[in-house]
Amino acid sequence: MFTKEIFGQRLRAIRRAKKETQDDLADILNVGKSHISEMERGNRTTTAEKIALICEHYRVSADYLLGLSDDPSPK
Repeated sequence: MFTKEIFGQRLRAIRRAKKETQDDLADILNVGKSHISEMERGNRTTTAEKIALICEHYRVSADYLLGLSDDPSPK
């Protein structure tokens, strides 16, 4: 089930596992660092286009990132 909190927790964990900063991800998504911080804290989501960019960049499935699956592998 999707929640902003799960989305944020998974985004933070994936980003940290890749040793990237919030600034790094903000540059990739062309948003401010505060946008990344708000997403990771579960206060905000983002557009479908940016979710697709996140999934492509980190090579994870959208279902995993959104909390709909526990399998991070893209299909």
